[in-house]
Amino acid sequence: MSGTIQNNLITVRQGDSFAINICVRKACKPVDLTGATLLMQVKDAGGNVMFAVNGTAVDVVHGKMALLLTPSETNIAVGDYVTDIQLTGADGSVNTIFPANVNAVATFRVTPQVTEG
Repeated sequence: MSGTIQNNLITVRQGDSFAINICVRKACKPVDLTGATLLMQVKDAGGNVMFAVNGTAVDVVHGKMALLLTPSETNIAVGDYVTDIQLTGADGSVNTIFPANVNAVATFRVTPQVTEG
């Protein structure tokens, strides 16, 4: 699984798989995510959705979910896109958990591959 996550940047190599593991905590304690959903969208500069990924339960009672990006999703043109990750609670509350800075827009960067499968 190749990729990195930094402050407001997710970087992945074109056509690679990448797992984004999410662990939600409040006051240093895991948040029970039973009934919650997770959604990541990646859009181009024109606002067109390049792909969207729903979260997968890992250990929701202990606040753990994952976004599993497949090669077909990351096989988009090399470049920078905008992204965010939203968590919708069982109570209907919506929180953007990435980027954490409400004044920033996150970048999803696709870097070139050398070996094609």
